[in-house]
Amino acid sequence: MPQTAAPMNRLDLTRRLLARAGDTPIVAALGNASFDLYTAGDRPQNFYTLGSMGLGSSIGLGLALAQPARKILVLEGEGGVLMNLGSLATIGARQPRNYALVVWDNGQFQITGGQPIASGRSADLVAIARGAGIERAFAPADEAEFEALIDRALTEDGPWVIVARIDGQGAAGRHRADPTWIKHRFMDALGTAG
Repeated sequence: MPQTAAPMNRLDLTRRLLARAGDTPIVAALGNASFDLYTAGDRPQNFYTLGSMGLGSSIGLGLALAQPARKILVLEGEGGVLMNLGSLATIGARQPRNYALVVWDNGQFQITGGQPIASGRSADLVAIARGAGIERAFAPADEAEFEALIDRALTEDGPWVIVARIDGQGAAGRHRADPTWIKHRFMDALGTAG
């Protein structure tokens, strides 16, 4: 079901998250999630996906399973989550303690023209995540609660799903669209370059 809290701003929330993340790796789904992460603070620990709608949560899950000693944050839009609901089921089944998924939800396919989608009408992504076995699924009512949930996700066992209701403001910047460069920079930052 659509949330009743006032919408927050994705770039503002991304800045708040990044201020708390330290050197935690962050996987950002394609489009506005990646663009706002870049604008909030480009760094080698940011992995910007390209051409992979719905796979941010899965890429982050693979990283969390491969690197169990590291916290992994994932930023994904609601359209991507709805496109790949199987990822929530897999996260629920595997229960990676080091994994946190932040879902930006404004109830629309914003980057392609604002077409309304199910999370703006009837689909409750928190309930779906809990139904998939992810007990720590929440929808913060405001920025302070968002920050508190991020702090918990960075210090407590997961998996976590944080569904943040956001406004329709577009992204301000664009990251470098070079997947090979992005991959190698990220691997170097994690000390896994081969």
